[in-house]
Amino acid sequence: MTEHEHGRVADDGTVYVRRPDGTEVAVGQWAAGEPAAGLAFFERKYDGLKVEAELLLVRLKDGKASPESVAIVAGKLRDQLDAPHVVGDLAALARLADALEAAGAARREQVAAAKEAARERTMAARRAIAEEAEQLAGSTQWKATGDRFKQLQGEWTALPRGDRATREAEQELWKRFSSARSAFDRARRAHFAQLDATRREAIAAKEAIIARAEALSDSTEWNETTRAYRGLMDEWRAAPRAGRVDEDKLWARFRAAQDAFFSARNAVQAERDEDQRANLAAKEALAAEAEALLPISDLAAARSALRSIAERWNAIGHVPRGDRDRVEGRLRRVEDAVHRHEAEQWRRTDPAKRALAESTVGTFRESLAKLEAEAAAAEAAGNAGRAADLHGRISQTRALLAAAEHSLAEYSGS
Repeated sequence: MTEHEHGRVADDGTVYVRRPDGTEVAVGQWAAGEPAAGLAFFERKYDGLKVEAELLLVRLKDGKASPESVAIVAGKLRDQLDAPHVVGDLAALARLADALEAAGAARREQVAAAKEAARERTMAARRAIAEEAEQLAGSTQWKATGDRFKQLQGEWTALPRGDRATREAEQELWKRFSSARSAFDRARRAHFAQLDATRREAIAAKEAIIARAEALSDSTEWNETTRAYRGLMDEWRAAPRAGRVDEDKLWARFRAAQDAFFSARNAVQAERDEDQRANLAAKEALAAEAEALLPISDLAAARSALRSIAERWNAIGHVPRGDRDRVEGRLRRVEDAVHRHEAEQWRRTDPAKRALAESTVGTFRESLAKLEAEAAAAEAAGNAGRAADLHGRISQTRALLAAAEHSLAEYSGS
């Protein structure tokens, strides 16, 4: 018989283990060799089970093992206590089983607490996603908000799925998120549908403006067509925009029609401006010729020369608008001088006015002669007062006569 601290091998090869109470239990039969080898075999089984349990205990304390593994290993230990197949300290296995079960219970509580905390964090995250989605539902920042909704859905999907305890609440939050996103999507579709309708309306309106612009592009009614193009430009600005790409294409067509007209107009105006500059030089020369008539010494010759200048002036044509008033003002000043000279000559040769002037001079001369005769008679009669009064009236009459004679001299016909 071979003895061991916790067991033995009988002579017939039966291997026994001692329980903590001292009783022995057969754990197996060994007939493959020396009895000591039999004990060693069952000791190794004991050691393997013990090491497995101790390693699991360490992993449980480190938080690296699941509570489910405790039941398996602790079950093995309990089985060895009830029906042992190992040789070793069974009391140590019992203590190890107790320690495992206690550590497993603690680990289960820890896992449950962590799971509950994770569940709460997940639900809080889903709730925050739903609330943000509801805040975004009314946004009109279509691009940024649409991108944010995609991000929120990605965040939702990345969260761990809930269990039976949170499934109903999770579904309710998903409905809130989905409803908010749908409301935003409907508003966005409506907005872009309206934009599309507005774009089509704008295209139609601007196509009509372009058609009218193109119809005018070969017009030679420069002033009238220029005003028409201004009106079309006002209509263009008042029309809704058609979107950048369409707007650029439409504008290019409208601008091409305008450019065709204005290029033709500018070419004609350039030719006309060149002619008008030549006309201006000719009228400047005529204005200088007219100004040479001043001051007027011979009215008839001045009138004749001015008529010739006016005929040539009228035959020349238009000058640049900015020079027109200036050059015409030069000729007009000469014409005004001739007219004033004519008026002055007429005034001096007017028969009716001359006759009136001669009559006035005759009247004053008669009055003067009469007054002088009366004054001589008063002096002869020695009436000094009467004579003084008459001499005063004589002085006044002479002054009036001098003025009348001066006026008569102006009608001498010279």
